[in-house]
Amino acid sequence: MGLFGKLKESLKKTRESLANKVEGLIYGRTQVDEEFYEDLEEILIQADVGVQTSLELVERVRSAMQAKKWDDPRKLHPMLKEYLREILVTREDVGLKISGNPAVIMIVGVNGTGKTTSIGKLAYKLKNEGRKVLLAAADTFRAAAIDQLEVWGRRAGVDVIKHQPGSDPAAVVYDAIQAAKARGYDVIIVDTAGRLHTKSNLMDELNKIYRVIGRELPGQPEEVLLVLDATTGHNAVNQAELFGKSSGVTGIILTKLDGTAKGGIVVAIKQTLQIPVKLVGTGEKIDDLAEFNSEEFVEGLLGSKQ
Repeated sequence: MGLFGKLKESLKKTRESLANKVEGLIYGRTQVDEEFYEDLEEILIQADVGVQTSLELVERVRSAMQAKKWDDPRKLHPMLKEYLREILVTREDVGLKISGNPAVIMIVGVNGTGKTTSIGKLAYKLKNEGRKVLLAAADTFRAAAIDQLEVWGRRAGVDVIKHQPGSDPAAVVYDAIQAAKARGYDVIIVDTAGRLHTKSNLMDELNKIYRVIGRELPGQPEEVLLVLDATTGHNAVNQAELFGKSSGVTGIILTKLDGTAKGGIVVAIKQTLQIPVKLVGTGEKIDDLAEFNSEEFVEGLLGSKQ
């Protein structure tokens, strides 16, 4: 199954929830009235597209339909898809930025979102692309996090730099950078703590890691990826807001997209915070990580019926 097939398959539950309801609304009505727009609003909100985004989408559709003097609900389907594309597509969002020597990718996010699993999948993906990858176990706050990263490192066939639980995370990152320089690694993926005693404590740790990376590898990290669990719906937006403001997040890894009907959260995140989704978890296997493609996402979300 190609990447589009995986992305489309992972959106199955959302499509059943959103596309089927939208199509039922569009093809089940003979005219567009105020009740029609209210029903469309409700469908979008239920798919976790976000209240504000749903209102804006419906208002754009309403204005366009009125301007063109259209009363045929079927005209709305391609219009809605086009407006979703406009929200999701921006030129600077294309792919991961990996150009350093070595390049550093920081991974942030709360525990339980699939952070470690995503690191393993990303390491496997980059290795299969021909890159030499090193993992840095800088989530020293939880002993289990180090063990889990080692397990995923073995699965992906990549090396892991670790210290003892409770060690200074910045020291782990420093050692990983020195090892990468000495042994010719192309990419360092840094795991970070998802929880410390206080939010300020967590951000202090992240800032210390940033300083070490910036000192040893100027211009890095190129990517700071926030891992979010799609099944949490709008709570994922709240997490993105918290981390985005505090940690300089450049992109999102959205996990468990295959297990939820709330795939519309991708739209809410981009519209609300202007942070692009870069990778999506499309299943449980190690190769179930796809680069996000907005065109394919909209097709997978709303289908191709015109």
